[in-house]
Amino acid sequence: MSEHFDNKFGSERSAKRPLNRNNSSDNNSEFNNGVNEYQKAVALKYDGQTAPRVTASGSGQLADEIIALARELGIPLYENPELTEMLAMLDLGDEIPHELYLIIAQIIALAYNIKAKDPSA
Repeated sequence: MSEHFDNKFGSERSAKRPLNRNNSSDNNSEFNNGVNEYQKAVALKYDGQTAPRVTASGSGQLADEIIALARELGIPLYENPELTEMLAMLDLGDEIPHELYLIIAQIIALAYNIKAKDPSA
């Protein structure tokens, strides 16, 4: 499951950003480490012709790598734990299910708008 993103965004993704629950309290450090191990990230590719497909998916360290690559490539990140859980059930290369078309379309539209407003994009 270590496939990476195919292109710069314009047309791919839904990566879940890692939860930032770093608390300075020693009582919470063990809990926070457990949470980070179960982080998940999913990347989608959308070519404008077919339904978006899963191009990367992983948890823990792999999720961190997916997120880091997305940031490096300037791909906007969208955090939604419930959506990420649903997408994480798909295999690499799978199209998203019809039931998720609307929410994914809204996320893609938001990402396009963000990119259009960013002069460095």
